[in-house]
Amino acid sequence: MPAIPQLPAGRRPRAPRRLAAAPAGRRTKWLILAAWLIIAVALGPLAGKLGEVEDSSANAFLPRGAESTQVNTELEKFRGKDEVMPAVAVYSREDGRTTKGDTAKARADLKEYAAHVAKGEKATGPLSSKDGAALMTVVPLSSSGEGMGDTLEEIRTVAAANAPPGLDVEVGGPAGSLIDSVKVFDNLDSTLMLATGAVVTLLLLLTYRSPLLWLFPVLSVGFAAVLTQVATYALAKYAGLPVDPQSAGILMVLVFGVGTDYALLLIARYREELHRHEDRHAAMGVALRRSGPAILASAGTIAIGLACLAFADINSSRSLGLVGAVGVICALLAMITVLPALLVATGRWVFWPFVPRYTPEAATEEPSRKARTVWSRIGALLARRPRWSWLMSIGVTALLALSATGITLGLTQEEMFQDKPESVVAQERLSAHYPSGSSDPATVVARAAEVPDVQRAASDVPGVESVQPGDRTSDGKLATLSVVLKDAPDSAAAKDTIDGLRDAVHEVKGAEALVGGTTAEALDTQRAADSDLSTVIPIVLAVVLLVLIWLLRSLIAPLMLLATVVLSYFGALGASYLVFEHVLGFAGVDRSVPLMGFVFLVALGIDYNIFLMTRVREEVARHGHTKGVLAGLTSTGGVITSAGIVLAATFAVIASMPLVTMAQMGVLVGIGVLLDTFLVRTVLVPSLALDIGARIWWPSRLGRDRPLHDDMGFPANGEKELERV
Repeated sequence: MPAIPQLPAGRRPRAPRRLAAAPAGRRTKWLILAAWLIIAVALGPLAGKLGEVEDSSANAFLPRGAESTQVNTELEKFRGKDEVMPAVAVYSREDGRTTKGDTAKARADLKEYAAHVAKGEKATGPLSSKDGAALMTVVPLSSSGEGMGDTLEEIRTVAAANAPPGLDVEVGGPAGSLIDSVKVFDNLDSTLMLATGAVVTLLLLLTYRSPLLWLFPVLSVGFAAVLTQVATYALAKYAGLPVDPQSAGILMVLVFGVGTDYALLLIARYREELHRHEDRHAAMGVALRRSGPAILASAGTIAIGLACLAFADINSSRSLGLVGAVGVICALLAMITVLPALLVATGRWVFWPFVPRYTPEAATEEPSRKARTVWSRIGALLARRPRWSWLMSIGVTALLALSATGITLGLTQEEMFQDKPESVVAQERLSAHYPSGSSDPATVVARAAEVPDVQRAASDVPGVESVQPGDRTSDGKLATLSVVLKDAPDSAAAKDTIDGLRDAVHEVKGAEALVGGTTAEALDTQRAADSDLSTVIPIVLAVVLLVLIWLLRSLIAPLMLLATVVLSYFGALGASYLVFEHVLGFAGVDRSVPLMGFVFLVALGIDYNIFLMTRVREEVARHGHTKGVLAGLTSTGGVITSAGIVLAATFAVIASMPLVTMAQMGVLVGIGVLLDTFLVRTVLVPSLALDIGARIWWPSRLGRDRPLHDDMGFPANGEKELERV
């Protein structure tokens, strides 16, 4: 007899319940599978078009409304659709002054560069450095369309050919930096998908020890990936969803990780119910009904938490949050429809060689009478000394968190890559022989009539090397000025100069001057990242708290869970910083990582607490508080641990990317998930629940610490009271 309460005779299931149970139906499962096949075949071609709507322009990674963002917008008026970005070729010798042969080489290259110069522009150089050890040529390239990457490669080929012995030639500048950054994302989606798929497949094989069962979660995640890419493409094209290469790459990792977690939870509950039900359709129906709320609450928490990044000022943060929310929703839809339909359609044999058999006594067997497991032993240990257990857990996490107090925020352009690209080497050569800002000057846009006054004001700013007038718009109303800074474009001194430059040109009446360029963009991004931390974090915490209150029908338990996840985040941040500094050798932490890591870890970390506490709540209603906590930990221990390992492994794939920002995100989320899995969910939360007692469920009726139904599943205190739970 199933150990679940039955509906009274004559009462029909509500429509939402019938819909939720459709994947377990004898006929409806085939309809669901057919619908997914039609969707995959009909919409699959659109999945490959996601790259067409990705925005890789500078403004895609800048704060909304920042002064540097406004400058980029204003610059579009100067050249229409043919925007210009300079490449800088630097010829240098480490052992002395350049020779006549070096100069001849640079001049010959200049003639060949002319074929690649943007329309209406002219290459300049070679300009000799004051120390005579370097030559510099500036080649303005058209940044419109998709051909700048190929053009830059042709220029690099010309520069590298026939160089005299001892002459080093590198091509960098803004164009080189952009192309080297874009290369990081070339084929990123497919690379990450293949790597993540391989990791997930391996872990599923180890988890299930079955040659067949692993295939069904992977197939379901594949359906989810197709739906995610199609939905993201459609929303970007027709609804203005911001998508950049970084968010598109992380999207697939998120879908694989979250989707596999939900698959593990559902399959574990389905296997459990197969022992209690002879009919596999009935077993899946109960599994969906019992695990569905936890999966739905988990997906809702992650999606809403990520969507809170819409309040961020930095466009790339907004993109990652909104695109990630779309991916989580699509993963949820696939895992509660196509996965259960596939499992029910194929039968018990997919679990071979460990096929779950129906045993009538399993329906009435109490957890305490079942075979002792690792998790039951852990629960017994926690029950003996709960206060000592949670104090020890907090102590370990707090000790890790202390490491975050010395964190260094901010990375220079040179520090953004795990392997140094040519553009970074070129910048190092330029900084060694020229005013550091000469290869990447700041840009001032002002009213043309006030340009002389703006030029004088800018020239008087400390840290400014030179100011040269630039182009004018076709109507003659706007003009640009090129401002060379004395310090390297990504240095703190250069950012201070930008502040002084802005103060000076803003005071010129009627000029309406704006200061942009690479240094200004870095400064604006730095300040926006700090502002986003104070804006987004309170919103995320409030939203997650409301979801937990709705799910657990309690006030104390949600506050406790949220506090443990926040503590876990700081512990993960401290542990990650130790890895960054002492293992990976990173110079610091990118400013976007703390906020991104917080949102991901709070959303994903609360995930496992939701899985645990929804099962605990179910068992508390059956057995009372203490036995319910231990039964919930015992029942979910294996599956949540497997889910945590899978999710951490998928994010570890990101850590292998050459861009330091993505690698740091992967390490932080991976460590945080493991910390949540093995310490917070295993020790801290259960021991706190045991120590606080039934008061944790206040103000719900579970706080009275008595079962609401008996071990056979029948109401102990009336059907209405059970329905409240």
